[in-house]
Amino acid sequence: MKKTLLGTTALVSAGLVAGPALASDPLTVTVSGSVVTGFYFIDHDSPAVGVDYDDTKVAVVARNLDVVASGTLDNGLVAGAALKLQLDNDEAATGTSNATFSEVYAFLEGGFGRVEIGGTDGAAFKMHYSSPWFVPGNGVDSPNIYNMDANGAAAGGSFASQTSTYSLLAEDSNKISYFTPRLAGFQLGASFTPDAGVNDPIANGFGASTTNSAVEEVFEIAANYAGDVAGASVGVDVYYVSGEAAAAAGTDDPEELGVGASVGFGGFTLGGAYKTTEGIAAASQGGATLTANGVEADSWTVGLAYGSGPWTVGVAYFESETESNATLTNAENNFLQVGGGYSLGAGVDVGLDIQFIEDTPAAAAAGGTTIDSTSAGVVLAISF
Repeated sequence: MKKTLLGTTALVSAGLVAGPALASDPLTVTVSGSVVTGFYFIDHDSPAVGVDYDDTKVAVVARNLDVVASGTLDNGLVAGAALKLQLDNDEAATGTSNATFSEVYAFLEGGFGRVEIGGTDGAAFKMHYSSPWFVPGNGVDSPNIYNMDANGAAAGGSFASQTSTYSLLAEDSNKISYFTPRLAGFQLGASFTPDAGVNDPIANGFGASTTNSAVEEVFEIAANYAGDVAGASVGVDVYYVSGEAAAAAGTDDPEELGVGASVGFGGFTLGGAYKTTEGIAAASQGGATLTANGVEADSWTVGLAYGSGPWTVGVAYFESETESNATLTNAENNFLQVGGGYSLGAGVDVGLDIQFIEDTPAAAAAGGTTIDSTSAGVVLAISF
């Protein structure tokens, strides 16, 4: 799902060796969370004989609890830890529900910049700009609610192409990241993930990762600018991510290259992004699944939103195409969203979400099926 852009526009000016490294007071602990729900009417094509879909849907997503402990030390450094607890499907195949920490990391921040160590998104993800979200808790780029079933789901298939311009190769895998102070609006960030297969926080204090795992030694480098230009609020970013594939034959080393921009003026927000990947399989939210040699994907999005008082309305479009040298055919998906939201009060938003999605697998060029889904629903998002 989409997460918040890293907010390091102001860093505390402090030295690393000035005074004792202990806080005079305990770290302050805050607890917050979010729940996004929706009720939808859906008209979804049947991809195969005997495969039909319900006309209605109740969505419950972004079920997170965030625990953050932070404080300012006597020498002016800011230190802390962040934990994201995510609720699992309460109707899982095992008949049980789970709550797992999808992110756990520690951070240290000062005049030198910011360092993060642990399971969290990398610099390329956190510094990225994209098309605006105007429906509460949902958008076209890395959506929370996506009313399209995977093509060939009965046979274990996946979406025809990717659904995000965000870097998702290492996602919440354990990593180390560094962000420079923001100077004149500019900031640099870098991340290193030893093993992208070590997804989310696990008990990995003992032992070491074996070589030739799916994806390892993932490097990320990103840069962005945030500031005011001629009265407009401007954000621009660029990132590059590369990893090392396992020693299996017929697999490319994965790569991601992306750019994004957002401009706000007079209540309007115009944003967009582009990402090209090589050697990464399509999935609902990307990830470190590799593909055979010669598979490339291009994804882009653009959107326009307008906000006035408690109201926000907008339109956004996302398109992704995967090219395969092996099949000599292209797979593509398209997502058009129209809607808006209204703030009922602090942390309580309602909205209308209208989705038009088309998913075309590579096999469609040889007589396969293009699947269409049209849906409309009411969204209720709560944050606390």
